[in-house]
Amino acid sequence: MPLHIEQASASDLQAVISTLQEAAHWLQNAGRPLWSATEFGPERVSREVSAGAYWLARPDRSRSEVAGVMRLDLEDPHCWPEIAPGTSVYLHKLAVRRTWAGQGVSTALLDFARERARALQLSHLRLDCVADRKALRTIYERFGFVLHSEVPKGNWALARYELAVPA
Repeated sequence: MPLHIEQASASDLQAVISTLQEAAHWLQNAGRPLWSATEFGPERVSREVSAGAYWLARPDRSRSEVAGVMRLDLEDPHCWPEIAPGTSVYLHKLAVRRTWAGQGVSTALLDFARERARALQLSHLRLDCVADRKALRTIYERFGFVLHSEVPKGNWALARYELAVPA
């Protein structure tokens, strides 16, 4: 089923938060905790939605159902401090509702993120993930992302990936 991807608005705040919460709980229950509750608290997500950072994948333009979400940023000084702002799109918080798992939502969101970088005339789409998430890394690698580096973060490592975006 083709998905419609649109920028989240203030009226979508609860859908963004609940999608992130669902993904976080699923990961926690699978023994792979990832995000803390502060990362998708209403105040923080509201600021990010207001800034135009969140995007929604919907099965139909006219329906309120959300299949997945992601956040796109134009800089990431925390994970990519050496990359100059204005050269890349950074993908964060990609989350898919469990009822939509395995139905191409992640790929549709990644396709959109790549096209967004192209439309903004930026050279790369970049993301990071916990280095021990082999299944997640495989998804990114199959999409065409190339491992840029692994960065130690205390007792774990961050795998940083990039995808060159041709003009």
